[in-house]
Amino acid sequence: MTALFALATSLLWGLADFGGGLLTRRTPALTVVVVSQSVAVVVLGAVVVATGGFAEAGPRLWYAAAAGVVGPVAMLSFYKALALGPMGVVSPLVSLGVAVPVGVGLLLGERPGLLQFAGIGVAVAGVVLAGGPELRGAPVQRQAIWLTLVAAFGFGAVMALIAEASTSVTGLFLALFVQRVANVAVGGAALWVSVRRGGRALPAEGGLAVVAASLPALAFVGLADVAANGTYATAAQLGPVTMAAVLANLYPVVTVLAALVLLRERVRAVQAAGAGLALMGTVLLATG
Repeated sequence: MTALFALATSLLWGLADFGGGLLTRRTPALTVVVVSQSVAVVVLGAVVVATGGFAEAGPRLWYAAAAGVVGPVAMLSFYKALALGPMGVVSPLVSLGVAVPVGVGLLLGERPGLLQFAGIGVAVAGVVLAGGPELRGAPVQRQAIWLTLVAAFGFGAVMALIAEASTSVTGLFLALFVQRVANVAVGGAALWVSVRRGGRALPAEGGLAVVAASLPALAFVGLADVAANGTYATAAQLGPVTMAAVLANLYPVVTVLAALVLLRERVRAVQAAGAGLALMGTVLLATG
């Protein structure tokens, strides 16, 4: 069950990233984050009220709040790193954030078997290759590397924090609600600062009409991201965090495959090899 929930996480995160990437081609990234997460806040708020989740409030919610603060910082660092590029280096490197939850699991006493250790190494290598790393050619700015590392650490920290935010299903709904409220608060503040400095909150062409027309897609991105956090927290509670973190971190492979199927993007040989290695690592982790 750990493997099943973790793979569901990678599917949901991969599709959410794919959808978010498409949306940011026309709409400012901060607006995409704030609107998509606001939709998630409304839906989760209704779920929490319906399930009586507020009765589960406790000290663990600080983990959810921390995840909600770290998440937007990581996302903005990631977008800025992508802007500096090259994307073929930035995208695979950010997947190294898996080291954070895996490290937490090892510190807590988890000891994967030999096959699982092998699966971790093979899967991580596959994810890096699936991103299509540029092994030569375009230079990489030092700032892009630092921003990528900040994003990687942030994404990994969110995985580690959300896994500790609850111990029950209704508590998980409340934890995800608190996380999203923090996401909106931090993202909204960043958007306000950006606008004050001359940035745009709406698309240059179409304005509010474009955002309104994109609401179904924005809702999908926000809810898929929420669902992914939920399935990951469940996977981490049911089994070893080391296994859950690595399998959940296969989401770049899903994003690449979505671009291949839906956008007809060409896949390089190194990306195909990476997807194959990621699949092999998944099998080793699941059977080890």
